[in-house]
Amino acid sequence: MITGRRRSAIFFSVFGICLVVLATTLNVSWVVLYWREGVLWLLGVIFFLLITAGIVLNTIFLVREIRRNEQHDSFINAVTHELKTPVASIRLYLQTLQSRDLDETKRREFYRIMLADSDRLLHTIEQVLRAGATGSRLRRSARARLDLGEIARECVELARTRFHLQPGALDYVDRTSSRPIVLGDGDELKAAVWNLIDNAVKYSTGDIMVRVELAELDNQRLAIRVIDRGPGISPDELKRIFRRFYRIPAGVAVRTKGSGLGLFIVRSVARRHGGRAFAESPGVGHGSTFTLQLPAAPPASA
Repeated sequence: MITGRRRSAIFFSVFGICLVVLATTLNVSWVVLYWREGVLWLLGVIFFLLITAGIVLNTIFLVREIRRNEQHDSFINAVTHELKTPVASIRLYLQTLQSRDLDETKRREFYRIMLADSDRLLHTIEQVLRAGATGSRLRRSARARLDLGEIARECVELARTRFHLQPGALDYVDRTSSRPIVLGDGDELKAAVWNLIDNAVKYSTGDIMVRVELAELDNQRLAIRVIDRGPGISPDELKRIFRRFYRIPAGVAVRTKGSGLGLFIVRSVARRHGGRAFAESPGVGHGSTFTLQLPAAPPASA
């Protein structure tokens, strides 16, 4: 079903094309009629180019704004759901604990569920706040020498605990020959690595099989690769998935909870640290590989 904004985008696109065709027709007619009048012909060509450029730019701007508003609405709906669901769950369990006399085993189970819901709530809030902080070009953070291997191992262990993964579901491989030291903000780098692992686990279908690799690309660059056997990504979506609020609009993405900020945070952190983030996939149904590249820190003596 086509939404109202999508209909508007189609309308403005068709309207813009019609205006360009009309302007082209008028200008061609002008040239045919007044080609012998040099000044009139030249003015007609100039005005034609200006009008056509204005129409094209205006149409592009309108369509982009409509798409951006659609993404904002999707983000608000997703975040509202992510905030409301754990709050409602915690409230329900608290009411049950208040109104009923439960045995100790049941109480502990309720406490565990409420803690998990509070962690989910806190994670959503942190994602929203971090997206605003990392997306700001004016923000400056303290840089320190950090072991990227320790950050990766910490995130892997956290994912194993939080998602209750079976042995072998999440593997970590360190392929570096020396300590992988980078200059950066520890909290931001942990958030970037965690978001890559979190995405790989959440979007996995069936048995979870995720591998995290830390490798040296050369003497000046380090890379963390997160490889999954999930639903894969089509070539058209590979560049879009790092945009703010963007979520793949089909398949498993519809059923997967999230705010559409995780990969945006990853790319923002990579850029703030002089690196880059990108995704690779053979296609839908063949898994994905997400890579975070960062410059290696110079030797401490330097």
